[in-house]
Amino acid sequence: MILTYLRMFAALGLVIGLIYAAAAFARKRQGKPGILSMLAYQGFGPKKGIALMRLGKDVLLVGVTPTELKLMKIYSSRELELEGPGTPERKGRNEL
Repeated sequence: MILTYLRMFAALGLVIGLIYAAAAFARKRQGKPGILSMLAYQGFGPKKGIALMRLGKDVLLVGVTPTELKLMKIYSSRELELEGPGTPERKGRNEL
């Protein structure tokens, strides 16, 4: 009977160890940047809004509704500089 309990606790320990290993693997994999990243999102109602997304060197303006995503405009990295935390502000021609 004691042998049965020992086997049960060993199996439970193995399952818990596998769960921790899977969580560590998922956490490590999640930290890698992908090709597509979300820069900003502005909601206009339940499940409706616009999103600014970076895809490679381009910035995409996308309309979001519950049934579709619609590409509204594509900006090149040279054409658009984002202002905000961590990004330098663009100076006008007279401010140089």
